Amino acid sequence: MKRKRKLIRQLYPSYVAVALVSVAAMAWIAISAVSQLSLEENIAGLKSQALLVEDILGKEFSPDRSAPIDAICKKVGSRMPVRITVMTTDGKVLGDSDEDPARMGDHSTRPEVKEAMAGKVGTARRYSFTLNRKMVYVAIPLRRDGELAGIVRTALPVTELDKTLRKIFLQIAAESIVVILLTAGISLFVANRINRTIAAMKNAAVRFAGGDLQFRLKAPDTEEMSTLAEALNTMAAQLHERLSTITSQRNQLEAVLSNMIESVLVTDEDGRITRLNQSAEKLLGCKEDKVRGRTVQEAVRNTALNKFVRDAFIHGGTREADITFVGNPDRYLQAHGTKLDDASGRSMGALVVLNDVTRLKNLERIRRDFVANVSHELKTPITSIKGFLETLKDGALHDPENADRFLSIILKQTDRMNMIIEDLLTLSRIERDQEQGSTRLERGRIIDVLEAVKGACLPKAEQKDIELHFSCEDAITARINARLLEQAIANLVDNAIKYSGPGSKVEVSCKLSGGEIIIEVADQGVGIEKEHLERIFERFYRVDKARSNKEGGTGLGLAIVRHIVNSHNGEILVASSPGEGSTFTIRIPAD
Repeated sequence: MKRKRKLIRQLYPSYVAVALVSVAAMAWIAISAVSQLSLEENIAGLKSQALLVEDILGKEFSPDRSAPIDAICKKVGSRMPVRITVMTTDGKVLGDSDEDPARMGDHSTRPEVKEAMAGKVGTARRYSFTLNRKMVYVAIPLRRDGELAGIVRTALPVTELDKTLRKIFLQIAAESIVVILLTAGISLFVANRINRTIAAMKNAAVRFAGGDLQFRLKAPDTEEMSTLAEALNTMAAQLHERLSTITSQRNQLEAVLSNMIESVLVTDEDGRITRLNQSAEKLLGCKEDKVRGRTVQEAVRNTALNKFVRDAFIHGGTREADITFVGNPDRYLQAHGTKLDDASGRSMGALVVLNDVTRLKNLERIRRDFVANVSHELKTPITSIKGFLETLKDGALHDPENADRFLSIILKQTDRMNMIIEDLLTLSRIERDQEQGSTRLERGRIIDVLEAVKGACLPKAEQKDIELHFSCEDAITARINARLLEQAIANLVDNAIKYSGPGSKVEVSCKLSGGEIIIEVADQGVGIEKEHLERIFERFYRVDKARSNKEGGTGLGLAIVRHIVNSHNGEILVASSPGEGSTFTIRIPAD
């Protein structure tokens, strides 16, 4: 790339060149004019001197009187700084102030003599071989009685004229050099001043381009530059105002998009991602700066979503669809899409809003499972009760032995229904108190809760020959609802006893760690398979329905435990492997 030259390096040489050419031209014109004037003055003087010689010769002139004429020429020539030559009309020299006429040849071929012979004043400037120097000649016709009688020629050496001209030339040259130097200095000052003004404009433009739109140029003295500076300042002010508006609007849009719960995805007309908000980044598992410029299929690799985005752009209008992301676990999205057009109606891309409805789907599934489970749980005892009542009605009532057995079964099934209803009511009450924030929490010792659980569960453990072991420091306290926490831990211990074999051990421990109280219930029972761990806290969910029914559970115990722990602002976790037992961990804030 050709290197750019600075403006001053372009302006200053041109200024100096113009000055040089101008001064040189003026000097040449002046010297030419002076030379011509000097020559004309010398010619005029030579003419006057020739006329004077003509007057001196007077009527004494005659081609036959060469000696007197030569004497007059030498006498007049000695008093005048010119050479005087008198000749006949045929070019024969009669007298000369500097040479012997007899030794001088024919002068009729001389240019000035020819003009004089024609009756004119002849002038010439040439080299004289007689005198060996350049001379200026003026020849005039000498007339007698109106007739051409001879020629009078005067001459002056050019050397004198050249000396005069040389002095004038040197003077003009010196003055020209001074003028050139002054012009160069003034040009440099003007060029620097223009360059500084333009440099200030450039620096201002660079600052404006760099974003410093609050900078303002000082108005120069020059009208044009001042107008340009004002225009730049006005432009900067307008740009600052517009950029401030755009930035404010962008910040508002960014704030809205960033704080939206919904996931927003924007693509261009080629289906390439141009925008993702934070919710979309979390939902789709990708960062905006990593996927910008890539297609939806490349970034997310979900065929249904890619097709939905393409259809939203191609067909326009508002579109809706349910999209499933297969994984562990599956995720369910509700998509709303529309085509984006600019103010002129040109297509810009597509806008897609995604809502994660996985939780709603799970809740819907849980609701369906709950309805099915509660119906199943209640239908079994109701069917049993109805069957035995019909049997009693058909005559078994009069058979004392069978009637007593049937009534015992009816009573047992009634108690089971009552337990289910009681657990449902308990669960409903806990949820209601939790939602209303009315669960009463008071400072209490954890060891007191564990002692109560031990007293309630020890008889059942002894019946199955299971060892119960409790460990807790006396000083551990927390804000708790002792009755509810006791119920939760008792449910866990009861489950541990139910699903543990004779001779095994159930350990209940409590410790303080990092501002949290950790209560663990560990057993050596049958354990739980991995696929059931995420759902065991759902209502009526059973890992082994046959075994659960045999043990007499309602399927609501762990759901109650989870809600009680949530009401204490805590969480419950489970770790288990089949055949190796289970460990349930309750974590609640310390006092």
